[in-house]
Amino acid sequence: MVNAIVLLRVERQRINDVAEQLVAVDGVSEVYSVAGQFDLVAILRTRDDDQLADVVTGHLLKIKGILSSETLIAFRVLSKHDLERLFSVGMELG
Repeated sequence: MVNAIVLLRVERQRINDVAEQLVAVDGVSEVYSVAGQFDLVAILRTRDDDQLADVVTGHLLKIKGILSSETLIAFRVLSKHDLERLFSVGMELG
């Protein structure tokens, strides 16, 4: 599984609309509205790098209202929860 964090700058009047469109994209597990230099943060969980590339360039960046983005690829997760197990239910591995 590939995990990524996408930081997004969005047109102010479109933040809620963009957030709703983002969370509807397969591979986007959560979207947070945040304060600071970014407006939204999307958490992506995909089966491989190819799906991640498709989600980011094929779907996310085509949503009207997104001004810019920065994608961070997660190498390792440290959590009190077994996130790999939670998000891999029903996924084919291999």
